[in-house]
Amino acid sequence: MSEKALEKKAEEMEIDLLDILRRIIAMRRMLYKATIVGIIIGVIVSLSIPKQYTVNVTLSPEMGTNKAGNGIAGLAASFLGGSTAIGEGTDALNASLSSDIVSSTPFLLELLNMQVVVDEDNQKTLSTYLEDESSPWWSYLIGLPGMAINGVKLLFADKELTNAANWQHSGVINLTKKEKEKVAFLKKNITASIDKKTAITNVTVILQDPRVAAVVADSVVHRLQEYIINYRTSKAKEDCAYLEKLFEERKQEYYEIQKKYAEYVDTHDNLILQSVRAEQERLQNDMSLAYQVYSQVANQLQVARAKVQEEKPVFAVVEPAVIPLKASGISSKVYIILFGFMAVMCTIGWMLLGKGMWTNFRAQL
Repeated sequence: MSEKALEKKAEEMEIDLLDILRRIIAMRRMLYKATIVGIIIGVIVSLSIPKQYTVNVTLSPEMGTNKAGNGIAGLAASFLGGSTAIGEGTDALNASLSSDIVSSTPFLLELLNMQVVVDEDNQKTLSTYLEDESSPWWSYLIGLPGMAINGVKLLFADKELTNAANWQHSGVINLTKKEKEKVAFLKKNITASIDKKTAITNVTVILQDPRVAAVVADSVVHRLQEYIINYRTSKAKEDCAYLEKLFEERKQEYYEIQKKYAEYVDTHDNLILQSVRAEQERLQNDMSLAYQVYSQVANQLQVARAKVQEEKPVFAVVEPAVIPLKASGISSKVYIILFGFMAVMCTIGWMLLGKGMWTNFRAQL
């Protein structure tokens, strides 16, 4: 393309831009009105959306590692002459699964039963509190058709199960519609994220009441800690319970053999028959063997008890749950500016392009 053609095209674009600018200036009164309408809509929308408060809790959990021969259990074994073969290996579940645990249905169902304090004289369960949370007015309008359809279905359907105590049977979870909605709401508003490099876990809770959000966040952290601790110590506790039972059995067996030996020696003390000596030696050997077994089980029991304590993970709460003072999310000013800008742009687009296209379309009909 030649230089003259380029210059001519640039002049045409400049003329077009100037023409557009003049047309925009000419419609400035309409733009003022559109701005006012946009601001009013922005105010209505900002007031209709309930305020939400976000609480973040940061904790640094101990990751599962192979601690065979180390720690309390290893120290106990070294003193008692035993080994740490009980519960060796890396944990199958550790803090890296925190996000999956927090979003699991059983975890959230237990959370629904916790008590929250809305104010000094008002205490309720989290499930009841969620029913009182408000929604934008347009969500009710959008949901009206669905509510009507569900109402018609209920007339012809069997009555739903509402007994919360029977939500789980034979490993299968059976929830009502309201429970499913509450669980889905909690999955969206209660999240846990983990930094794989540092193992730092961040628990985030978003609710409309700042105090309730802080209480729920603190409860989620404590329940998460208990869940992981119970899992990691369950095997050691089972081993410990088994050894305690075995210890009592071996102790009782040793006491009975010791009693038999003592009674036999007392009743045959003055006899020097070879058969008496043989029987006495046999009972003494049985007693010694029973004591050795009893002593070994006692040592293993001490190691198992130490193992239970060793398996408990350590959680360092870096940032505790703090009641937020300011609401999170988009502020009212942003809504007002956004809708005001959108109203101006829509008006300009309609006057420059949309109105002419609509006039041509009607003329062709």
